[in-house]
Amino acid sequence: MDWFKTEEDFKEASGYDINGLWYPRVTKILGIKAKPALYRYYGEAKSYAAAQASTELSAKEGTLVHEVVQKIMIGESPVVPIEIKPAVEATVKFLDERSIQVDPDFIEKRVVHYDKRYAGTIDALALIDGRTGVLDIKTSQAIYRDYNLQTAAYMEPLERDVKALQTRWILRIDQQKVCKRCGALLRVKGGKEKLRPNPLSKRGQCPIDAHDWSEVQGVIELKEFPFWKDDFQAFLSAKGLWEWENDFWLRKIRYFGKF
Repeated sequence: MDWFKTEEDFKEASGYDINGLWYPRVTKILGIKAKPALYRYYGEAKSYAAAQASTELSAKEGTLVHEVVQKIMIGESPVVPIEIKPAVEATVKFLDERSIQVDPDFIEKRVVHYDKRYAGTIDALALIDGRTGVLDIKTSQAIYRDYNLQTAAYMEPLERDVKALQTRWILRIDQQKVCKRCGALLRVKGGKEKLRPNPLSKRGQCPIDAHDWSEVQGVIELKEFPFWKDDFQAFLSAKGLWEWENDFWLRKIRYFGKF
């Protein structure tokens, strides 16, 4: 359980005040779920402080990509910082090729489930291949199953207001260098370099000092997850565990008694 000094600290860090009532945030709720890859990352780091600094820098980089791409999606022409230019250029090309359309009214749109008592913010509502759905942007090195819980939490309340809502997608935006000799991949994020073999390459990997790296290239991956009901039930289970873990603060703010 996170530690807070006051009830207001807990409320601000964990949710939203909406029309006089407080609702926990989707992403905060999902923080209750174990993340083995993250724990391994912290365990392999030189120190907790170093891992925390890299994580925070990575989050800032991801937020920057979100903000720029969302502006482009609604027709704006933002200044693109040089450090994310390859990723943004690849995204623009991909959006054009797939004719992806977004609803400007649903960019960074607050979503509230009044019955199940939670709230969150979607990245976008998109029309792709003739289907309308939630589009969630990630800047991770892969599309993880955990993302399904987050997007499922958005689908249930949105279904009531968006009659044509059919599906959901994860749009992964990243950038990396590729070794011209062996196809190995070099990803730089959060001030750290991560080298890994290219899973699609049949060539052996070069010695560590023999790679011939390309320029930084944008990486785009779009994956659809149309079946969300089971994921929603899993999200509600996570919410129940989060409420149990935070029972002390939730009782202090009369969370249970207000509904």
